[in-house]
Amino acid sequence: MAGKRRAELGRRRFILVAGGTVAGVAAAGGGTFTAAAAESFAPAGPDPYMGMPRSLVLSLPEMPGGAEMPVPPLPEQLAEGTLSPPSARMRIPYADEPVNPKAVEDSVPTTLPFEFKTSQFTMASDLPEAMRPWRDRPTTWVNVTPDSEHTYLDAQGVIMYRPSRAEAGYNQPVTQCQFGLGCVAGYRTEKDAARKALFLERAKAQAQRLIDTRVEARGAWYFPYPFDYKHDTHSGITYTAPWYSGMAQGEAISLFTQLSELDGISEEERTLYKAAADGAFASLLRADDAKPWAVNKDKNGYLWIQEYPINAPGTSDYTYNGMIFAMFGIWDYFQATGNPLAEQLYDGSLTTIRDHFPRLRNTRWFSYYCDTHRIPAPTYHQHHINLLRQLHWQTGSPTIANRHDQLIDDFPAYGLRSGSVAAIAAGTHTLYKLDTLGAADSFGWSSSKADKQLATKKVTFSKATQAPVNVRRRIMGRGIYYRINAGAYAGWWIGEAFPKAFLRGEYVSTTYLPQRTATFPANVEVTCVEFGTDGTTGSTKTVKFAKESNAPFDRRAVVNGRPMVRITAGGLNGYWAPTAQVLTDGR
Repeated sequence: MAGKRRAELGRRRFILVAGGTVAGVAAAGGGTFTAAAAESFAPAGPDPYMGMPRSLVLSLPEMPGGAEMPVPPLPEQLAEGTLSPPSARMRIPYADEPVNPKAVEDSVPTTLPFEFKTSQFTMASDLPEAMRPWRDRPTTWVNVTPDSEHTYLDAQGVIMYRPSRAEAGYNQPVTQCQFGLGCVAGYRTEKDAARKALFLERAKAQAQRLIDTRVEARGAWYFPYPFDYKHDTHSGITYTAPWYSGMAQGEAISLFTQLSELDGISEEERTLYKAAADGAFASLLRADDAKPWAVNKDKNGYLWIQEYPINAPGTSDYTYNGMIFAMFGIWDYFQATGNPLAEQLYDGSLTTIRDHFPRLRNTRWFSYYCDTHRIPAPTYHQHHINLLRQLHWQTGSPTIANRHDQLIDDFPAYGLRSGSVAAIAAGTHTLYKLDTLGAADSFGWSSSKADKQLATKKVTFSKATQAPVNVRRRIMGRGIYYRINAGAYAGWWIGEAFPKAFLRGEYVSTTYLPQRTATFPANVEVTCVEFGTDGTTGSTKTVKFAKESNAPFDRRAVVNGRPMVRITAGGLNGYWAPTAQVLTDGR
């Protein structure tokens, strides 16, 4: 079903034709419709660039590195809380029997834990390798033997979590799952045989520790946290060991499933990992009517995979990122097994994420970490963007892609490549001194500084100029600004205002799969740009249609200071259209 749907989406045909009176055709479900236009391409009007040289407006600089958004480093699940040793009387009921794969398979429930809201989301079955879960996070060779303030390898090669270097370490299921998945990703891409072998050894060690420390309860496998924990800012998140996390349950499914698919393991290991995935998946089919549990539904009937499952009503966090990471495990499991219950769990989970997006979003600022406390989360906002992008890839949903776009516009990733420059038009501009974090933190935001305006300065340029910049970010309560980092105005900020001031190049780019649809409104002139390379001026086409006309796009980015989408068919193939002038699907 999922593969058929993606194939149908891939067969869509869009044509945007130059010349004559035909423009904008689109297909849905194999058919087509045509919008007649009184004029395809409008005649060139006066130069709209307000004295800015066209060579700057219509060309992209040749810069090192890609334009794709950087993948944010994984946050530490325990970083915002206090960890303490468990009671001396604490006992974790670890399973002490050898794994019986057939018995584990037979114990997987055949019914859902309860009814919940769904929306007929389906999972793509033909997702390219690079877009599959965790492929974007390979463990690097330099990190294959971690030794940091909080993490290190024990004698078995298993990553352990310690509150500090002076304290003993603990098994931490999410840390072990994520390190193992990173090693699997490293194994998939590594060419050197010795390094490849070590990546696999590390991944298998994490999986074995999870298997050895599993708790078998309610016909399912659970992975316990053997320490006490209290979240420092989220009231109600207080745990006494052993406790459990739906995030760990889902990530363990991913680790076991992905290991079972590798070519470097024995058949005995493959059977073991499949059984472990079955045991972990069973935990997502057990309701919250007994302990331990990882899934429940809220008062409105929405399914939640709880990163922090608390039994008192209303005290669970209903955490967004932890739930989505767990959903990746369901996606992996469905691809491997075709289990229809996995498809239904994924559908229900994505329905929750879609419908709760207005509560996740914090317009023009950092999104909220969880549904309960709704505290803006600077360290998780970029994760929300990256996770929603992957949900779009996994389903082809334009609605999820649109939500992803909104988060980018609210607070885009702000680190810039070395050598970035802003074009500044002739005329008078206002520069700002702002109270931000220092260079070590890329001049980011802090609650104590709050981007306070410290000073302003009026500057006038007799002709267009350029300035080196190292930060592009939203300023609290304002728009997007650039930080000048060299020359007479080093340390001052200037607001993004195309075409008077804009960052040259393509930034915060994302690729869509399947392609999406842009609608050109009726009787509105839209000027699209085909950018030249550095030193080469590109070209523009101004189009106007008598009726709404559709065109496909495969990419969205901030290009020379404006959010734009790249058209992929017809007379505008290869041209970028400003998102302020076209309507993108999924709204």
